[in-house]
Amino acid sequence: MIKVGTKGFVTLIETLGSDLTIVNAARVSFNKISKWDEDASLVDDNGLLDVTYKLNDKDKHLIHYLAKHDHWTPFAHPQICLHIKAPISIRTQFFKHKVGFVENELSRRYVDEEPEFFYPEWSSRPTGSMKQGAGDNLDNNDSNRAVYFYDYAVKAAKSAYDDLIKLGVAPEQARFVLPQGTYTEWYWTGSLAAYARFYKQRSNSHAQAEIRDYADVISTIIKPLFPISWNALTNTFVTPQ
Repeated sequence: MIKVGTKGFVTLIETLGSDLTIVNAARVSFNKISKWDEDASLVDDNGLLDVTYKLNDKDKHLIHYLAKHDHWTPFAHPQICLHIKAPISIRTQFFKHKVGFVENELSRRYVDEEPEFFYPEWSSRPTGSMKQGAGDNLDNNDSNRAVYFYDYAVKAAKSAYDDLIKLGVAPEQARFVLPQGTYTEWYWTGSLAAYARFYKQRSNSHAQAEIRDYADVISTIIKPLFPISWNALTNTFVTPQ
């Protein structure tokens, strides 16, 4: 689990496939198959053999060729399942990414557990012709006032929610009073290709800061699992010559 924001997180549940999966998904067109290069010369701290697996240079170049020329289907075979906790408004941005993803979310139709709330670091409105995004951080005085207004609203909403539940109101209706800053959780499963598209869009400087934080954490989780492919898809490292 990697923490994000005040109470959010991203946790890896499981994965399917590897860099070799992408290589062989491409090579099957020619009825060919690649295997790991085994380097068995390493010994761990306990004196036991530590076998590491690597792609050969030819397969590495194939992956970069596929990514460069947008042959995306081989990258759609590996799957990654994450458990994510984020504010509702940020979850909405996640769910705009539909192609290659499926999600199952905590439902407040069925549960009335204690809601948790995100507390942002307050920024000013953008200047000029920008209609979205955020400017610089507010000065201390305005930031303190923003914290007060937000905290007051959050506590009022939570109190109203608790009162509605105590009255016997159905949780699916009581949830209407909860603010956009309420945390939710979901399982998010997608292909490596889909996660790379998500990362490239949501790590962009024009994306909202809060979802950029999640994109960076997701990259941190996926990169070691698919090091050659992730680098090729997201251009995070120089392509091998």
